[in-house]
Amino acid sequence: MTYELLAAQKATGNTLNLTNSTTQVVWSTQRTGQPGKLTFTYLRTPESKLEEGDVIRFSVNGQLQFYGWVFTRGFDRWGPVDVVCYDRIRYLKANASYSFYGQSAGDIIRQIAEDFELDVGELADTGYKLPSLIMQDKSCIDIINTALQKTLLNTGKVYVFYDSGDGLALKEANDLKTDIVIGDYSLMTNYTFDSSIDTQTYNSIKLARPNQKTGKADVFVMKDSEHIGKWGLLQLYQTVDEAANDAQVKEQAKVSLEYYNRVLQQLKFSSLGVPGLRAGALILVNLSDLDGEPFKRYVMLEKAEHTFKNDEHTMELEAKAL
Repeated sequence: MTYELLAAQKATGNTLNLTNSTTQVVWSTQRTGQPGKLTFTYLRTPESKLEEGDVIRFSVNGQLQFYGWVFTRGFDRWGPVDVVCYDRIRYLKANASYSFYGQSAGDIIRQIAEDFELDVGELADTGYKLPSLIMQDKSCIDIINTALQKTLLNTGKVYVFYDSGDGLALKEANDLKTDIVIGDYSLMTNYTFDSSIDTQTYNSIKLARPNQKTGKADVFVMKDSEHIGKWGLLQLYQTVDEAANDAQVKEQAKVSLEYYNRVLQQLKFSSLGVPGLRAGALILVNLSDLDGEPFKRYVMLEKAEHTFKNDEHTMELEAKAL
């Protein structure tokens, strides 16, 4: 394994190769709500001083892993410098107010990116246009995540928003399916498993649509009586767009029930590293015995943290079973 850490100094115009002076690099991604993050520690010389805003590129075996900017530096009297960098999504922490009508999640991402002067990469066509999305004084990350959540509950498809290195990107999770297998005899060194109906599990969906004519809400309910008998009533209540017709609201209730009406299974893995593996990707987990029976299923990575140190590459992964 070979890796390369390059830094472009904006003050001098020079490009520095910090690979041989770096003692550790950690690259982490989360599927929702946070930018990609790169931290590293390096031995500074007068010529290799970094400043906030300098551009950082990190590659492994010639494959770009991270492209971003220096946000934080720290050091003590002995000299090694700790650096924290983020990708483009960091700039979307800024609050803003937007009103979107009849636009897809990709359209919304493109407009926000243009307003914040951010490059855009490949944006998938979700095939679904939100009737309206009005958000006041919210972070742009929250606005985009809300658009993706509404897309999920109306299409049943999970879309992953991330920085590809070339720009802000959007892909359906199935397009991020990998051939990577983690399990008893493949990469894994340890795991923990949690099974729960305490969060993000609902067996009854209740959607309310405002009705200005009656002054009351039109209510649509879809539930699973079998799971209610087994778990008790776990209800999700949401208000939907007034412009949605009956068929659209019923379809959203149906899709929502299909998505939430399950036991949430979460796994955390420690494993040997695989370059390029990021949050949002699908990997196959193959365990001969998990909770008393074999487990061979795809999981979606919610978090991925890579550590490169002393020519070793390891990962800490958090995932949800599909």
